[in-house]
Amino acid sequence: MTPRRVVVVGYGMAGARLADEVRRRDPDGARVALTVVGAEPHAAYNRVLLSSVLSGSMEVDSVRLHDSGWADRVGVDLRLGVSVAGVDPARRCVALSDESTVDYDVLVLATGSTAWIPPTEGLTDPDGTLAPGVAAFRTLDDCERIIDAARPGAPVAVLGGGLLGLEAARGLAGRGCLVTVVHPMGHLMERQLDRTAGRVLATALGTHGIEFRLGVLATKYLAGDGLALDDGSHVPADLVVVSAGVRADTGLAAAAGLAVDRGILVDDSLRTSDPRVHAIGDCAQHTGTVAGLVQPAWEQAAVLADLLTGTNPAARYRGTSVITRLKARDIDLAALGDVHVDVDSVDAEVLCFQDPARGHYAKLVLREDRVAGAILLGAPDAAATIAQLYDRGLEVPTDRLALLLGRALPPGVSAAASPADLPAGAVVCRCNTVTKGQLVAAWRGGAQTVAGLASATRATTGCGGCRDAVCGLADWLAATS
Repeated sequence: MTPRRVVVVGYGMAGARLADEVRRRDPDGARVALTVVGAEPHAAYNRVLLSSVLSGSMEVDSVRLHDSGWADRVGVDLRLGVSVAGVDPARRCVALSDESTVDYDVLVLATGSTAWIPPTEGLTDPDGTLAPGVAAFRTLDDCERIIDAARPGAPVAVLGGGLLGLEAARGLAGRGCLVTVVHPMGHLMERQLDRTAGRVLATALGTHGIEFRLGVLATKYLAGDGLALDDGSHVPADLVVVSAGVRADTGLAAAAGLAVDRGILVDDSLRTSDPRVHAIGDCAQHTGTVAGLVQPAWEQAAVLADLLTGTNPAARYRGTSVITRLKARDIDLAALGDVHVDVDSVDAEVLCFQDPARGHYAKLVLREDRVAGAILLGAPDAAATIAQLYDRGLEVPTDRLALLLGRALPPGVSAAASPADLPAGAVVCRCNTVTKGQLVAAWRGGAQTVAGLASATRATTGCGGCRDAVCGLADWLAATS
């Protein structure tokens, strides 16, 4: 049987994961001949962990997804530092920037997203490149440029008070920079947090030396001076880090005649309007949603690998229930589901607890005695329990207040700090859908270190938020072996 020629455009987190998933199902390449095209010159890396590199808590090598010999070992034709110049769907051919071409039977677009640069005067030069003293925060190269430019005691402005902007701000503050976050909305992380949670988060981050200018727009940037704001004030900055959001990279798909909206439109089989072309990750729009997070991308990669290899022709992607976590040192924040519900809502039960002076805020939204949404800031015990309830669709206990404060453990749910009591089916790593049972099985199979468990199951290799839980589980297994 001649293997199908599959070309993956994009060697980011989605494209790299798809290649891994395909080779897990087809290790000798008998069913799929795989070519991966990556515009960056680097081996694939975990973009989610760049904020840890920026803060200095992780080294660059520790966030790489593949080593330099990966492609040869698994039989992948990997082309680095090469972009795609165009796609010819009629001929089923991809033209590359080095003037070579690659034919395909199936094409997968994993082109990701690009940083959005606000139309602020002075941020870009006439040719469209970022002006001196301005850096985006999206790629490994961006991260290294920021680290090179950041100086202890120097003023830095971060444009954007969303998830990535706050992670960048916390990392830069940890390096001793004087950081001011400029955000046009009235509170931080407005997509994931309500107004009160945003205010408490700003207070908590303020204790680490970060200042905020909320509800204002930057109108002009002057190199070496800083930002002028639309309220007439000024933010001094030797460096401006732009983290104002991303846009799905749909240019290649649109030029090829594929249907696009905010992303490349795909169905439950991740097919585009051309059935021989699929899209996954940040560039894909499924049922109206462009996810922009790692967990949906990796779940899509698993489904598509099932389809491409014929392992499970019935595999379908039905969407992902996402828990958003802020990866900022000394800040514990999780948000999930529908959080923008008022306490006086008639169709939901809403409970809130807040202690702004100590950085605590908890909000729980219930429908039919099940978790519909939650914000947990400075409440890790409650977050662990509520996440399990949300994941498994379980009824919440009648003592709502105890649950909100992390003191109630309903039947079948255990505290993350008690690995011995966790049920085998409890999801420990959400990014990779790894359960306690899978980790125990891997340990008994010989993976008796945290690194070994990560290699065997991929736990801890996504956002990194489960690392403490995996370490605790490894310690427990070592003590009981």
